Amino acid sequence: MQKTINIQNKKARFQYEILDKYTAGIILTGTEIKSIRNSRASIAESFCEFNDNSELFVINMTIEEYAFGNYYNHKPKAERKLLLNKRELKKLHKEVQNTGLTIIPLRLFINEKGLAKLEIALAKGKKLYDKRETIKDRDNKRDLDRIKKSYR
Repeated sequence: MQKTINIQNKKARFQYEILDKYTAGIILTGTEIKSIRNSRASIAESFCEFNDNSELFVINMTIEEYAFGNYYNHKPKAERKLLLNKRELKKLHKEVQNTGLTIIPLRLFINEKGLAKLEIALAKGKKLYDKRETIKDRDNKRDLDRIKKSYR
């Protein structure tokens, strides 16, 4: 039985307003997928960018070197190509160019077939006052939950 891998970008929902979500495949080498299966990856500071050929790459995603990999080991911060349909790529490219939105990874997981997938989102950066509003809402919800729990 294989344990489930679910590496999340916890800061993404606080710093960005999520508009649309997609699930993309990633092109990985053997030692990279082994490190991901050992939960040795981070997508906290990563983002996605298009190159000149309209291919989508994830940048600044850290996958630590595999412990038992010798000279076949990978680079920890290499750019990795994302796999999406042409229609989805065109739509994302148009949105990023025209409206100035950004593409951020939300979650790195392994699906039921054993393939690594990256959940990406088309997002818009939040302003400082939006972040304060999010903090206030979270605190109010926590206080209400405490009150409800005390009455039970």
